[in-house]
Amino acid sequence: MSELINNREHTAKELTERQQILKEIMKELHDGKSVDEVKARFAVAVGGVSVAEISAMEHALMTEEGIPVSEVQRLCSVHTSIFKGSIEDIHRPSGPEEQPGHPVHTFKLENREIERLVNFQLALHADQFQKDDSPKIIYKLLEDLSLLLDLDKHYSRKENLVFPYLERYGIFGPTKVMWGVDDSIRNAIKEAKNLLTQYNGNKELIGQTLTHIMTEVNEMIFKEENILLPMALGKLTEDEWLKIARESAEIGFCLTAPEREWIPERAEEPVEMDEQQEGTSGTPQGFVRFETGIVSVQQLELLLNHLPVDLTFIDEHDVVRYFSHGKERVFARTKAVIGRTVQNCHPPQSVHVVEKLLEDFKAGRKDAEDFWIPIKDKFVYIRYFAIRDAEDRYLGTLEFTQNIAPIRALEGQKRILSE
Repeated sequence: MSELINNREHTAKELTERQQILKEIMKELHDGKSVDEVKARFAVAVGGVSVAEISAMEHALMTEEGIPVSEVQRLCSVHTSIFKGSIEDIHRPSGPEEQPGHPVHTFKLENREIERLVNFQLALHADQFQKDDSPKIIYKLLEDLSLLLDLDKHYSRKENLVFPYLERYGIFGPTKVMWGVDDSIRNAIKEAKNLLTQYNGNKELIGQTLTHIMTEVNEMIFKEENILLPMALGKLTEDEWLKIARESAEIGFCLTAPEREWIPERAEEPVEMDEQQEGTSGTPQGFVRFETGIVSVQQLELLLNHLPVDLTFIDEHDVVRYFSHGKERVFARTKAVIGRTVQNCHPPQSVHVVEKLLEDFKAGRKDAEDFWIPIKDKFVYIRYFAIRDAEDRYLGTLEFTQNIAPIRALEGQKRILSE
């Protein structure tokens, strides 16, 4: 038994030392050393690297070493080129993730379509563009990029369904880094479309932008399939994958869709007990009593979901507790956000805005804040309200989102019923 304990201690020490070496290598890159210099030390000192160690390294860089998320994002492409040749091969036995409809199977199915679009179609047209920048080729490139923007659904499912569960297991570093890279890819595609739409002969710049997009998209596929998805498979339960599968269609699929619904061998989810088993204060079970009336829980939920606005409520601890579920939401929401801090529901580059707003609400400096954003054919009006009780204690924040484009377009008057 003592020998077993000593072996465990030795293994733990070895892992700690290896992670320390990885952090040192990343810091050297951060300080300006070349990839070639680092590769040599990496091969000699570290050898095979596991997915778990990469995750721990990225998390430690941000939490212990104080390197900003944006800096880790910049280093991410560099360290991926190092890790590609040394990440251990993970041979998982045939399992649910290989069945059509399982979220992992769907992510990989989409990745194969993205690869075909990027590495064959877009690459061919990008090459043709350098030889012939005619309107015909420009139109083909614009079509390719419009199709590629569909990966927003792929990234959104990853960010809003998979990331929340990983964060519940204490994994934050990789999710923040990957979300930032996702956003940079989205922005690069939009930038390329703008450059082509307003083409003025800047062929070289467009070529560089397209090459950057193709490289980053392929790198992201590698990171998903060799780092993110294996890590998630090692942490998430079958129940959690089932919830992700059931909510995926709400966000949508990229370039393809699962051929069928994934039904695990054990299809029943654990039934969660209702928090309120009995009525209180004379209110019948299944009803909610307000100061101005009483309604059933079903009526209340239908009432909120029929409002022509999106409502989201976070409590005094910044945790998302509720969102309405209307027919036409402005922004996608999934049940995975419930119980998640609102800071982790936003891209890294906008978190500081969220934190400043909440800080002002909690300190009593503000009671409301408004934003408005044009998005395609919508004009989105986003309002935030501090929720306070009778003693003026802060209890949370209400987000109120509405497409007001139809309201802004109103003119004259309407006094009779529509036909």
